[in-house]
Amino acid sequence: MFHMLTCFNLQDGQKIEDFCAAITDFTAHLQGKDLVASASPVGRRQTDTIMDTDEERDHEFFFTMTFRDRAQCDAAVAFIYPHKDPADSLHKALYSGIKDQIFICWEDL
Repeated sequence: MFHMLTCFNLQDGQKIEDFCAAITDFTAHLQGKDLVASASPVGRRQTDTIMDTDEERDHEFFFTMTFRDRAQCDAAVAFIYPHKDPADSLHKALYSGIKDQIFICWEDL
């Protein structure tokens, strides 16, 4: 499996519930096109534990998208890249309310 972790903060005035609804809609659209396997629930970072050792970033939220393989991930990017609806509107709804996003990708061994 191939995974993409997204760490982010919300824009001022944005609600996490709106972001969660947007990711549900976006993921369902990509799943209908066989372009993603799944997306995790959105999580809130817990920095008040000794187990959180990342001092470089201060992102509050995160989620993971999982793909069958790198080819499926690349196909999803190619699908979104032309910026045509409905994918473009769904993608903008997902990312318009967030800031400071960082993406980390990895493949299972």
